[in-house]
Amino acid sequence: MLKIDSYLGWKVDFANPPGAPAYTGPDSVSWRVFKNPIALSVGGVAAVLLEFADARIRSGVWEHSTYKADPIGRSQRTGMAAMIGVYGPQSAARRVIQGVTNMHARVEGQTPSGEGYRALDVDLLDWVSATATWGFVTAYDRFVAKLSEAEQRRFYAEGEPIARLYGVKAPLTSEADFMAMLERLAPRFEPHPIINEFLSIFESGPGAMGLPKTLRRALARASVSILPQNVRETLQLGPDYDLSPFWAGTLRMMGAAAERVPILSAPPAQASLRLGLPADFLYRSRAAQQRLLADWTPPDMRPVAAE
Repeated sequence: MLKIDSYLGWKVDFANPPGAPAYTGPDSVSWRVFKNPIALSVGGVAAVLLEFADARIRSGVWEHSTYKADPIGRSQRTGMAAMIGVYGPQSAARRVIQGVTNMHARVEGQTPSGEGYRALDVDLLDWVSATATWGFVTAYDRFVAKLSEAEQRRFYAEGEPIARLYGVKAPLTSEADFMAMLERLAPRFEPHPIINEFLSIFESGPGAMGLPKTLRRALARASVSILPQNVRETLQLGPDYDLSPFWAGTLRMMGAAAERVPILSAPPAQASLRLGLPADFLYRSRAAQQRLLADWTPPDMRPVAAE
């Protein structure tokens, strides 16, 4: 996870202004999940696969974005937008999200079968939000650390205000919500060469940022491994996309290690500093975090200085 100081031309300072609250706080499950690069990589690719199962989203993304030429860069920018919503000051998050919404307002077209779509159609917004939310929390649970049902529900609840800023009308409140939405949309799903092309480009295309091809291949297969089985079958992602036990174990070790290795220039560390906590706050043990939070005053509860 590299330093992020802008998104599509909008400057974002995760360390300033001091005390500015984010939409989620340091004690949130969201801050825990989004700091982990393994969870973000696996969950992000899984979300794209679920989105591409629907011809309307697949056509819109493939025809109106840079996924084909730069899938990793495009995925990273999606991750940046998520980081801004989770760790950024609320004012910065609103500014960036409004900018993204304005861009999406220009995205419309037809699928190869002639069905029209608009990026701001409510059912598409709801599904895109659902796939990302479910993908990240599921990837963290499978490849980093187990989350209780209560923790998962907290994660879904924490994401609701941000989702609504994007225009989402039915944010997830639980995995059951995701499965219900999936069941409703599943009859629309279909296999398509673009799905395989996306995975191929992710594994060996441009924008690798130094990641070995074997690791990128493992991350792609880990993403396939968390898909609901009926979706994987519909998309015809068969045994060639199986994740080996060796790489499953390796990714879990990498995910666990990333929980303890802070990147001080990255949003999780910078946001911690902004809120008066140590830069490595999120990388300490849960007990150590609780001790720090016991003496910490949330920004919206701090006394206002007299003028």
